[in-house]
Amino acid sequence: MHRYPKRWPLLRVEVAEQSMLPALRPGDWLLARRTRRIRPGQVVLAWHPAQADFLLVKRAARRVEGGWWLVSDNPAAGAVDSGRFGPVGEEMIVCRVLARYWPFPPQPVPPVLIPNDAR
Repeated sequence: MHRYPKRWPLLRVEVAEQSMLPALRPGDWLLARRTRRIRPGQVVLAWHPAQADFLLVKRAARRVEGGWWLVSDNPAAGAVDSGRFGPVGEEMIVCRVLARYWPFPPQPVPPVLIPNDAR
């Protein structure tokens, strides 16, 4: 995805890694809506703070000074998240994931409880 794509309100993205298992698997296609209005527990797309043009699919754990603390559902997969690079600024949040539309049938992205140690 280009760093400054056209400002369409909806985006579709493919999951490439295993960091969001079991909620999202590699090869899943997601429908996301552009917004920076998110709540803890929602899955978001955000630009990686240290790698230009690298889009992350992560769960927003909590708002902290400096932005959002993003976590992986599957940290055992060697996931890159805020535990490695710190909070992600509001301006780096691109979208909130609405649903997984492939594989069919479409399913909402399940919410998860954020463990106390991630808060």
